[in-house]
Amino acid sequence: MSLPKVLIAGNILWTKKEFQELQSSSIATLVTPDVSSRAAFLKDLEANQDASVIVYTNGAKFGGFDRELFTKLPKSVKFICSHGAGYDSIDVEAATEHVAVLTGGWSANDAAGVSVSHTPSAVDHGTATTALYLLLGAFRQYAHGEINARKGLWLKDFPLAHDPEGKTLGIVGMGGIGKALARRVLPLGMKILYHNRREITPAPDFPCEYVANLDDLLARSDAVSLHMPLNENTRNGFGAAQFAKMKDGSVLINTARGGVVDQEALIQALDSGKLYSAGLDVFPNEPEIDQRLRDNVKISILPHVGTHTLESRYGMEMLVLKNVKTALESGTLVTQVPEQRAK
Repeated sequence: MSLPKVLIAGNILWTKKEFQELQSSSIATLVTPDVSSRAAFLKDLEANQDASVIVYTNGAKFGGFDRELFTKLPKSVKFICSHGAGYDSIDVEAATEHVAVLTGGWSANDAAGVSVSHTPSAVDHGTATTALYLLLGAFRQYAHGEINARKGLWLKDFPLAHDPEGKTLGIVGMGGIGKALARRVLPLGMKILYHNRREITPAPDFPCEYVANLDDLLARSDAVSLHMPLNENTRNGFGAAQFAKMKDGSVLINTARGGVVDQEALIQALDSGKLYSAGLDVFPNEPEIDQRLRDNVKISILPHVGTHTLESRYGMEMLVLKNVKTALESGTLVTQVPEQRAK
């Protein structure tokens, strides 16, 4: 019986040896399709109609797995193992509906749909540390201070800032990153509120308060940090109505996805003084950053560096590999996306 075929759609950068062991250990055959364009990728998909797993990772330039692409996907594909906590470039609904027929040699029942995995836990520490940096930068106005220092302006036009001690942080989306951020800010003397669709049970192992109503959390928080996925339910979901509920002079931190925030409403909230500051690592049209945000010395902005560390990237690739192995060995995924786990 031939080995299951795994398509590596992108570049494996940090775990090349570990991935090659799949082939050297006779677990799978690895194939690297051309991902330089959609046309090139579709051509190679046509030549690999017996593929079982697709690894979706760095460097792929075929525009993501939208509904149209799923109509061209080989019926044998059963799993997409994606590199990244966010998976907004994969149409999960279309994946779930895709009719796939298993052709590999592992024991699993034929089923409809392509199962999708992502790498949530591997990004927790890197992203939480970035959120902490942005939070401190927003309260203390460190970006403005660095600009002044580099320009030789010292403290010119640099007003007194704020300490984080005694402030309340509202975390919207208390998943792995939210919990890692909470543990980082508690030693600063901050109070933690969080909002999820449901209260976490058992309760987190650190002091925090669940707030069932998002508006209540916004009204009570000195800073709000966003940690939700980007999908059709969350796109531009944090906008003028949410900013209106926040405290005057509060802070917004976003290390999730730029698209979850209505950028025009954010800029208006900053310009009006409703927000004292913001810390942003993500933007709706990356790599573009709106010039109005670039010119605002009161906010901290970064070029989406939340997981831009050797440790994070290695951990992400290893989690992708773990998902590939369990897919091949047992027909399951370690970190399947929540929309599919709920079904």
